[in-house]
Amino acid sequence: MKRRQRASEEQDRRRHVYYGGDYNPEQWPRETWREDVALMREAGVNLVNVGIFSWSRIQPAEGEFDFAWLDEVLELLHEGGIGVNLATGTASPPPWAVHAYPEILPRDANGSVLGPGARQHFAPSSATYRRLATELVTALAARYADHPAVKMWHVDNELGCHLHHDYSEHAASAFRRWLRERYGSIDALNAAWGTAFWSQIYTDFEQILPPRLATYVINPAQVLDFKRYSSDALLSLFTLQRDIIRAAGATQAVTTNFMGAFPPADYWRWAQEMDVIADDSYPDPNDAESFRGAALARDLMRSLKPGTPWILMEQATNAVNWRETNAPKAPGQMAALSMQAVAHGADGIQFFQWRQSRRGVEKFHSAMVPQAGLDTRVWRDVVALGETLHSLPEESPLSHARIAIVFDWHSWWALEAGSHPVRLPYAEIVQRWYSALHRLHHSIDFVPPSGELAGYDVVLAPSLYLLDDAGAAKLNAFVEAGGTMLMTAYSDVVDEHDAFRDGGFLVTQRAALGVRLEEFGALVPPAASGASLSAGESEGTASATGPGENAAPFAWGAAPAGSGAGALPAGAGLGQYLAETIHPEGAEVLGRFTSGRLAGAPALTRHGHGAGIAYYVATVPDDAGMGALLGSVLAAAGIEAEVEAPEEVEFARRGATRTVINHGAAPAVVRVRDTGAEIRLDPFAWERWTVQA
Repeated sequence: MKRRQRASEEQDRRRHVYYGGDYNPEQWPRETWREDVALMREAGVNLVNVGIFSWSRIQPAEGEFDFAWLDEVLELLHEGGIGVNLATGTASPPPWAVHAYPEILPRDANGSVLGPGARQHFAPSSATYRRLATELVTALAARYADHPAVKMWHVDNELGCHLHHDYSEHAASAFRRWLRERYGSIDALNAAWGTAFWSQIYTDFEQILPPRLATYVINPAQVLDFKRYSSDALLSLFTLQRDIIRAAGATQAVTTNFMGAFPPADYWRWAQEMDVIADDSYPDPNDAESFRGAALARDLMRSLKPGTPWILMEQATNAVNWRETNAPKAPGQMAALSMQAVAHGADGIQFFQWRQSRRGVEKFHSAMVPQAGLDTRVWRDVVALGETLHSLPEESPLSHARIAIVFDWHSWWALEAGSHPVRLPYAEIVQRWYSALHRLHHSIDFVPPSGELAGYDVVLAPSLYLLDDAGAAKLNAFVEAGGTMLMTAYSDVVDEHDAFRDGGFLVTQRAALGVRLEEFGALVPPAASGASLSAGESEGTASATGPGENAAPFAWGAAPAGSGAGALPAGAGLGQYLAETIHPEGAEVLGRFTSGRLAGAPALTRHGHGAGIAYYVATVPDDAGMGALLGSVLAAAGIEAEVEAPEEVEFARRGATRTVINHGAAPAVVRVRDTGAEIRLDPFAWERWTVQA
């Protein structure tokens, strides 16, 4: 008991920042386990994720459990002062379960059965699968709810990663139940889905099927609701297991690992059910800009549960194994990306995995303990990172961001349905707007359409195609109260059922924007233009080889003298995807299209609404145009970045701590605006400093 107490006290002293990774002792002989614990202590590891894919080892047959090996592993870890994030193991049903109950297997949109041999081979709504999972989690929770090594619970793993949507009969039945609960009556569903179109009127919920492979495009409202249902079905697997853990008396935090801006799961909804947010992130070392995608994911994770630190639960120490080319990380890059997470609010840095596998699909995936051994750069970097993390003080996770980006899974889902004026890649466009702000070195939060906006000065709503009444009211209230909103093309087009509202487009935001939208004006998408770009030429500037315009140049100038503090510095950009025909109804025209079929027509407007300002840009600018426009809008709103630095340098604010990280391959110089200090950063180096409150 004394040894247990000493280990627990030591662990508590070192647990401010969690450090570790996935530990799979079942893949290794028992004699390796003690060596693992010793190496974990050397590296500063204080939390490992155990049991993620251990179902077949824990339960070799139905009704039969083997906990002896897991008892031993947990005891060894606890004696070593290392905490455990204990997984429920439900992510990969064992062969005996599939053999006995083949009906648990999912089906794709073609109706084909997706077989075992990989992982996540289960239909989320299968009653049999859920029964088997319940029995496993009940046994685990009963045994380990009060085990001193268990500091957290990890439900399943990357829910939905490989199986976004299941189209089995289990899903069909569950989808119907979900629809009954959502609509109450078949008449209400028919009205919401517009089933009078193409003779789709239902007379009973039992007639409704998932949107399986069909002769042509399926009703977009049905597809949208199926995506909503599928997100909820995956979430229900989390809540099912969490509630079992809680019922067993466990008081530790319960979580599961997210995957950044993951298409099938509405993480705004999921976050309400999580005690702590956890995320997996694998930026590509081959892509010099991939750190911006990682930054977006980190800001999104922090924004999902404001005021609560989150955990980077998976990343790679070096190369992964699942891309066409799996480049290694540059020296210092692993630590730089880890510190990026800390700077954006993380209090946990972990990896997949602790010891590199010798067999199986992921044997070429790097790990904390490499196959090449301890005399390696990776191991030295792992030890050094542990020392760095444990030297960090406790910090608030708040970003103090004055800028928020509206991110909406429902708009994303609705845009994926097809049958639009142009295929608009929602996530890519949001990433580009985020990257433009990131290059300008601003702190950025994300919000859902109906989220709290009162603490921000500027809200950016990019291509918010679907806007429900609650979200519309929030945006209007934000502007009326004195905020600045920039809304971009193809926003406020439909309601929550993917249906046009009475009165045309931009109906809910027309009063704030002072603009009426007549026509969307599709352009040939940049990737489909068929044009080759010359050196130094921006995407979208070349002429399309086929008919149709692929770019809509536009420009804006500084407002005339006497226009006041809202004047915008002059700028220009190339419009992509859409060149909308808009008509000011009270709005001031700041910019116009300069050539093409809309030459001279309004492209950028500004409108005073209440105490605030609402801008509308009637296209999707290219990257340079996004940067110029945002710089102008932020300057007019009185928002200045805290540092001056090259684009490859990232700035982040966490509580009173500022961080700059050089993600570039060359040294960089950062100037701190309020002090005039200069910071010199080598490639993949970082610097942190605190500011007075």
